[in-house]
Amino acid sequence: MSKVFFDMGISLDGFIAGLNPGPSNPLGNGGLEIHNWIFLQRSFRRLLKLGDNGETGEDDKLVEEIFKRTGAYIMGKRMFEEGEVNWPEDAPFHTPVFVLTHESRSPWQRKGGTTFHFINDGIESALRHAREVADQKDIRISGGAQTIQQYLNAGFVDEFTIHCSPLFLGQGVHLFDGVEKEKFSVQIIETVHSPHVTHLRYKVNIK
Repeated sequence: MSKVFFDMGISLDGFIAGLNPGPSNPLGNGGLEIHNWIFLQRSFRRLLKLGDNGETGEDDKLVEEIFKRTGAYIMGKRMFEEGEVNWPEDAPFHTPVFVLTHESRSPWQRKGGTTFHFINDGIESALRHAREVADQKDIRISGGAQTIQQYLNAGFVDEFTIHCSPLFLGQGVHLFDGVEKEKFSVQIIETVHSPHVTHLRYKVNIK
């Protein structure tokens, strides 16, 4: 069976976004700096159609692996709203994406194989729909923090990777504030270091 995972950039002081995030300020004040490393990678630049240049080291291999293993995405409404006005017409997913929302909306199809489906009957329904279309590939919980916390607390996450950037935001959105830590433990699977970022991969063990 496919795995459920999340993969998030984070600042050294534990934030995944800065203050005042929104469509006109994606990831909040200073939040985009957390992801500076990924825009240097050739596989990511190709995905965004920015050209064939870029780095091809361990960071690039990791990014390429993440996109290859993913057959469907799940994200919260706030993340979608930030991306809707900022993603290019060829949105950088190229798979079905299931958006958690309380609103009813027809699917939104983009170029390159990305179609956003809007799910208003809960996280289990979104996961069920994702499994149906993932074709045995893995399912990525894209964010934001509350969505990830819901899937962690429900025991649906098998593993996750944190990309820790060497910067301090000082204030913003913490990734694990709402986590019910008594429900699971984590163990390190892998660490990968580069000059730009430290990649930490964990397995989730349900108690």
